[in-house]
Amino acid sequence: MDAVLGQLYAGISLGSVLLLVALGLTLTFGQMGVINMAHGEFLMAGAYTAFVVQQVIGGAGLALLIALPLAFLVGGLLGVLLETTLISRLYSRPLDTLLVTWGVSLVLQQLARDVFGAPAVEVRAPEWLRGNVEVLGVPFTTGRLFIVVLAVVAVAVLSAVLRFSSLGRRVRAVVQSRGLAETSGIDSRRTDRLTFFIGSGLAGIAGVALTLIASTQPYMGQTYIVDAFLVVVAGGIGQIRGAVLAAFGLGVLQAFFAYSQSVSTAKVLLLLCVIAFLQLRPQGLFSVRTRSLV
Repeated sequence: MDAVLGQLYAGISLGSVLLLVALGLTLTFGQMGVINMAHGEFLMAGAYTAFVVQQVIGGAGLALLIALPLAFLVGGLLGVLLETTLISRLYSRPLDTLLVTWGVSLVLQQLARDVFGAPAVEVRAPEWLRGNVEVLGVPFTTGRLFIVVLAVVAVAVLSAVLRFSSLGRRVRAVVQSRGLAETSGIDSRRTDRLTFFIGSGLAGIAGVALTLIASTQPYMGQTYIVDAFLVVVAGGIGQIRGAVLAAFGLGVLQAFFAYSQSVSTAKVLLLLCVIAFLQLRPQGLFSVRTRSLV
């Protein structure tokens, strides 16, 4: 029983990480159809932001609290810069956006190597996030519990923004019909930039969270980008509730596969499960209601 609870917790914690990484992709890929392969590097930028803040401030607890909003700003600004300079010229050409953003990801990785060096750097966890909390006799690390709570808060805030704010109404209007939204007076370009800012900023927050459980190095984003796209596709393009269910579902599946198999075998089995699911339900768990076929 303890082994089952331990693997379930491992799957939930992994799912919360995947959810944080995938939330931004849910916005950018769902609304604009942009295959942003540099999303992982925005995550990496958030992690290095936490490192720099900790080096400047010193205290791990205060540094974490400052790094979270600052990483959101850094990731968001990088996203807006990418959208304004390159992606805005490639709308309706998703394969081109894939190639361009892949090139950008390589540039950002090399830039991180030049600035911070190739070896991993250490970001210390605050004292209050060290140690374990026992639930039903199973030790749960407080760092991973914090990531689970952070993922839940991020989903709640993003859902509230999309549902109740004027920005959320504009985003939903553009998703359903860009042409009709523009004739109604909505600036779709400005909406795209804001959406890209929020989506990329969420990647920055995910990077800060990952410093609690993983090393910070130039290639850390590549570890999660493929799994994040799996979450977005399996959950349904642009569907936050689908991303939530898919992230935790895939996280639990991978944890149980890894319990009896090697990590690489578990990844392969997980990919096969996603492929089989998409054969049965190509649109994912949920689909977007739209008035446009474009």
